[in-house]
Amino acid sequence: MDSSFVAMESPNSPMHIGSVLIYNPATAPGGFVRFKDILQFIESRMQLSKTMRQRLVRVPFDLDYPYWIEDPDFDLEYHVRHVALPKPGDWRQLCIQAARVHARPLDLNRPPWEFTVVEGLDNVRDYPPGCFAFVTKVHHAAIDGMSGIDLMEALHTVTPDAEPPKKPDTWKPEKVPGPVELLGKSYINALLNPLKQAQVAAQAVPGVASAIKGLLSKDFKVSSDLVPPRTRFNRSISPHRVIEGRSFKLSDIKSIRALLPDAKVNDVALSIIGGALHKYLTSKGDLPKGTMTAMAPISVRSDNEKGDMGNQVAAMIAPLGTHIADPKERLEYVFGQTSNSKAMTNALGARTMTEVSKVNPALYMALGAQLFNRISIAHRLAMPFNTVVTNVPGPPVHIYSSGARMESMALSLICLTDGLGLAHVVQSYVDEAYISFTACRDIMPDPEFYSQCLQDSFDEMLAAAKAVDGKPAKKPAARSAKAPVKAPAKRRAKTTSKTIKTAAKTAKTTSRKQSPRGKKEST
Repeated sequence: MDSSFVAMESPNSPMHIGSVLIYNPATAPGGFVRFKDILQFIESRMQLSKTMRQRLVRVPFDLDYPYWIEDPDFDLEYHVRHVALPKPGDWRQLCIQAARVHARPLDLNRPPWEFTVVEGLDNVRDYPPGCFAFVTKVHHAAIDGMSGIDLMEALHTVTPDAEPPKKPDTWKPEKVPGPVELLGKSYINALLNPLKQAQVAAQAVPGVASAIKGLLSKDFKVSSDLVPPRTRFNRSISPHRVIEGRSFKLSDIKSIRALLPDAKVNDVALSIIGGALHKYLTSKGDLPKGTMTAMAPISVRSDNEKGDMGNQVAAMIAPLGTHIADPKERLEYVFGQTSNSKAMTNALGARTMTEVSKVNPALYMALGAQLFNRISIAHRLAMPFNTVVTNVPGPPVHIYSSGARMESMALSLICLTDGLGLAHVVQSYVDEAYISFTACRDIMPDPEFYSQCLQDSFDEMLAAAKAVDGKPAKKPAARSAKAPVKAPAKRRAKTTSKTIKTAAKTAKTTSRKQSPRGKKEST
């Protein structure tokens, strides 16, 4: 799976993910953070992340999967950049700058990540002057949503004045292997691959049998609603990007479950996005008669794989109910469809689905990905889903970087491919929930309007939930991502690293209850 992200890399489809994180330096020593301080802070903590100093080495002719090595030419100042917004330094300018950064491919001859420090956030409403942002980019071959959290932990502390790690940094660079050495490794793996295929096939038999049994006993059904309609988002994309999003109170998201107490927070998020797409496409006269579907990644990362690089994810198809205008009916529909999809995924085994991808011949996979990109067949091929909705839990407490308090995980950025011109991320942080999206600029030239559709969909669902709950349907307290609550500048986090790990462990336990064989990446 990691290799597929490398194979799909193209100038129009850079395969990295990222975030826009906003910090208040008032909590740092002296109330000020210099770019030099950020470099020193990151350098002192690089030993806590495997991702930081490893680069890819591709095998000639893609005869084998790429290898990770410790980069002998690592240069921190190449990976951490520094820019400033022009005046007035508002939310729209920040989104445009982040979209430009996100649209540029990474250099895969270096460790595949970049952080851009953005100053000049002087007119982003409700943030105090002097705040700065990180626009992060990490190649999807290196991390998935859950290992990305581990990278966040390496670059943040739970108090503003935490000491650097006391353990000495024992990192050592490696020599870049030559073509002959790489071809020799690929030859050995080619001999072993049939054995791996046989092993995976044997492991898949119980899952296939379970799926057939579940289908016959009607534990789940194969519905036509799982077949996506053709939409404006499912065609070839340009290299240009737009990003936007909204911020909501996490308690309000949870209160919407009054419409259907059995629904999960994930179902609510899917329903909000389904309602936003209904509004957006209706305004364009382009709403399909059937429901649009989303690919929802499912983490199958075990506890002992927490710090491992790469991806440990399977996928679930989730119908969004875009054909249903009523908020309550849409949530009921989404809940029924996701329950059915979860039953199918559990029967097959999410882990087994991931293991199968490990034995695909690398050469054929690389050639197929390149062919798909070069001849632009996305206009003619039906995609298995219309969009992506990935849910990633963030820290439940405030965290700090270089002493500056993170005020907001305002936006999450995601990679796009031909045939997939719109993707969403649902992210939580402390008491906030963020729904952000990345889109091809040619396909969605009006991201502010779609962002408003997300807000309107949320407002309708919250009003309906309050009506069901017997409370007056007052105007919701939801906030857009450009208007977060200003936090006290000097507030100190009264927690320890043990607290944040306990909270993360609790979140993972809850996720496992939702999916016995795969942990759902859910807020």
